[in-house]
Amino acid sequence: MSFDIDTESFTVQAPAGHFLALRIGFAFPMYEQNALPKNWIEHYSARGFVLADPVMNWLYQNAGTTRWSEIELDDPRGVLDQAKRFGLNYGLAICCTGEGAGVQRSFGSFARSDREFLDAEVFELKDKLQNLHDSMVPPSNLTDAELEALGMVKNGLLMKEIADLLGVSEGAVKQRLKNAKSKLKAKTSTHAATMATSFGLI
Repeated sequence: MSFDIDTESFTVQAPAGHFLALRIGFAFPMYEQNALPKNWIEHYSARGFVLADPVMNWLYQNAGTTRWSEIELDDPRGVLDQAKRFGLNYGLAICCTGEGAGVQRSFGSFARSDREFLDAEVFELKDKLQNLHDSMVPPSNLTDAELEALGMVKNGLLMKEIADLLGVSEGAVKQRLKNAKSKLKAKTSTHAATMATSFGLI
């Protein structure tokens, strides 16, 4: 799925790399970006560190912010010590959530090689991550007709086919898809259908 994510600002504030997972649902995030060093990603993946990583464990258990050095969880496989061999000497974990039942979370892990993150940087990165999390809330104002048209686009039907099946004019279908694109901030009808699918709307 395509979202306009400003990653340059994260790169500036976390020069050793970062990992983002936005709007994590039952199993997968709506958007994920791993901008940590490639050799660390390969090392981490080959050893299956994710379940033993105290940073990841903290992110799934908490909301808020913490420096890696402040995490008081066990690190039996020495993940954080090994990370330092790849220039990930200092880090920051941030988890943002919303409110209500079935709430989703977004998190980021940010790294530097030179020093701990300053309080002002912690606040700024948390604010940026929260804004990204909030910007990806699914719209609640799509009509049944708009969702029905998007579902047909998702299934690969052409405009004329959709119009024939719904018993409306092609102009009516175009208007429904135009409204849906606007509400989803999508570039094309296919993009809107993909977003609606990711949001669980169709």
